Amino acid sequence: MELNELHKAPQGAEVDPTQVTDAAVEAAAPAAETPVNEATADDVKVAEAMADVVAQNPEAETETSEASEEADNREPMSRADVMARLAEVAALPAAEISNDEVARLKQLFYQSHNDMLATARQAYIDAGNEVDSFVPEPDPDEETAKVLLNEIKEKKAALRAEQDAQREANLTRKEAIIAELMSMGSDTDNVNRHYPRAKDLQAEFKTVGEVPAPKAAEIWKKYQEAVEHFYDQWKVNKELRDYDFKKNLSEKQLLIDEATKLVDEYDVVTAFKRLQDLHEKWREIGPVAKEIREETWARFKDASAAINKRYQTFFEERKAGERANEEAKTELCNRAEAIEFSQASTYAAWETLTKQVLELQASWKTIGFASRKVNTALFNRFRQACDRFFAAKAAFYKTMKDELSENLARKTALCERAEALKDSTDWRKTTDELVKIQKEWKTIGPVAKRHSDAVWRRFQTACDAFFDRKKKEVTDTRSEERANLKAKREILESLRALNADDSATPRAEAVNAVKELRAKWQSIGFVPFREKDKLQDAYRTVVGELFDKLDLNESRARMTRFENSVAERAAAGDSRGINRDRERLARTLEQRRSELQTYENNMGFLTAKSKSGNAMLMEMERKMQRLRDDIKMLQDKIALIDSSAKA
Repeated sequence: MELNELHKAPQGAEVDPTQVTDAAVEAAAPAAETPVNEATADDVKVAEAMADVVAQNPEAETETSEASEEADNREPMSRADVMARLAEVAALPAAEISNDEVARLKQLFYQSHNDMLATARQAYIDAGNEVDSFVPEPDPDEETAKVLLNEIKEKKAALRAEQDAQREANLTRKEAIIAELMSMGSDTDNVNRHYPRAKDLQAEFKTVGEVPAPKAAEIWKKYQEAVEHFYDQWKVNKELRDYDFKKNLSEKQLLIDEATKLVDEYDVVTAFKRLQDLHEKWREIGPVAKEIREETWARFKDASAAINKRYQTFFEERKAGERANEEAKTELCNRAEAIEFSQASTYAAWETLTKQVLELQASWKTIGFASRKVNTALFNRFRQACDRFFAAKAAFYKTMKDELSENLARKTALCERAEALKDSTDWRKTTDELVKIQKEWKTIGPVAKRHSDAVWRRFQTACDAFFDRKKKEVTDTRSEERANLKAKREILESLRALNADDSATPRAEAVNAVKELRAKWQSIGFVPFREKDKLQDAYRTVVGELFDKLDLNESRARMTRFENSVAERAAAGDSRGINRDRERLARTLEQRRSELQTYENNMGFLTAKSKSGNAMLMEMERKMQRLRDDIKMLQDKIALIDSSAKA
């Protein structure tokens, strides 16, 4: 804390004792004396600084820390003891009630209350109930504890209100003293006559108690201004002032000697507390002669600085040790909480984890106290982690026997299901069922060691029996599929050779050959899955090309026969028969056009994103082409009839 911050800190505010630097010590010590008899300007600065330093209350901190450490080591209290002690504390006067003890009693009660609630909830769950439906029974002591705690709270609040009122009254009185001192200092003609009254007012000012913290520095400043104002006007005779200087020097020398001895005091905290008393006394003593004032103050300030430096070093070392202990304990908490025991399912696993927990507990005992703010919280955190582990271990040992028996029964049932399926020939369905059974087997916990190997061998034997048979069957099936693939490829080559044959093979003979090859193709079984689509597409393509080729030859033959028929009927003068043929051809032409339009419309709704889609499009294209060919032939036939009629 900087020097100016030390001056500004209000009386009663918390100041870290480790932050009291040499500058603060210098500011906290009395300033060089001025020719006044009581509170000087520097004395008031001392008061402001010392108010802050004393407000740190290192003794209270030490005592609280020691009390906290003692609380950590005391024997645990039962619920009855906690309730009895709460009642005793509630009956004490407010000033005798310790906030730390009240907080500890409250923590102990609600810890007992939470443990009782957790036990009831676990019993409810163990009984087979859903945790969400758990409704705890009212705690018979909770309402009593709340009433007692509220009584204590009201007493402490009343005490604080009373203290605040007293501070306000003290402030009013000190302001009145300051006003009277200012008034006497302004009466320059009678200032010497006012001297006894001024001494009385200064003595009274020191006996008046604390004022509100925000006003402390301001009231001291006004007081020193009033005292200086009075003494500036006071003309005491030299004999009286010399006597006061001599007496004050003697008293201050005693304080210097005692402060010098405190530098070597073994107990740093005791030395620091005693130094605060010496500073308080120094401030109450009047000035010494001007020529030795700086020297006297320097001697006292040097001794104070040495003590404060030791005090600061002591708390820095203590806090460093507490920080190291906090880090070490936090690490042990993390390690205890990181122990994963939820998956431990054997006695050996639990014993291994138990050894780890006991090692952590042994390490905990070797570590000193952390800071009072976190020491209890860390202890509770570590204890909760250990308690969770040992509670889980106890539950495991309690339920292990029944669980092992239940697991054996479940695994035996799975063995029976697997044995019932081992002779099945429904390969896919049975495979899925056995895989499902194997997954279920993995979810079941261990069984007693004397049964473990036997039940596993039984289950494995049943599963292996089925899968060995399936493997043999799959091998035979694959051999058959490869043979089918070879046969279909041979048929495909025969179709391609027939399609490439441009010789004058009679159409009927070619059609019969295609039919035989197609029938043979259909009679052959499955081929390997990865070859199926490719082979089928090639088959459709060559068959379609053959059909188109054979249909074209037939169409030419039909057209020739039609021309001959029209010529013969025309020569015979059968115009009516020719007209009927034309009407029939016209109707057929319209029908073919309608069918072609329908196919063309449907083509707009098809996609070709898959191999099967491509095959469908190709088939439709072939049908549409046949329709176009039919339409062309029908148009040619009608044109032939029309030209014959004109002739």
